[in-house]
Amino acid sequence: MSYTLALDADRPAPAGVLAFSGFVPTVEGWQPSLGDRPSLRVFIAHGRLDPVIEIEFARRARETLSAAGLEVDYHEFAGGHEIDPALIPAAQTWLSARQQAAAQG
Repeated sequence: MSYTLALDADRPAPAGVLAFSGFVPTVEGWQPSLGDRPSLRVFIAHGRLDPVIEIEFARRARETLSAAGLEVDYHEFAGGHEIDPALIPAAQTWLSARQQAAAQG
């Protein structure tokens, strides 16, 4: 859901996307709006053993977003469809940096 909201052409670009076990949608008639969001930053965390959303979705998101020139902070972990507690500090640091950047305009 975070990718859909952040990458929809009809929505304003957010300061960043925090994506835990997500995927960029592949819905007929919808394409992510990437060219108009050059300053968008993305944090991706995904378990290699995720039985709900396979790790390839995260890898594909990283490739798609990086190829569009977006800054991607990518993390894989040896878990499933969950948030790895070991990644919480990295996510907090990333989120704080996004908040500071947004506040500075």
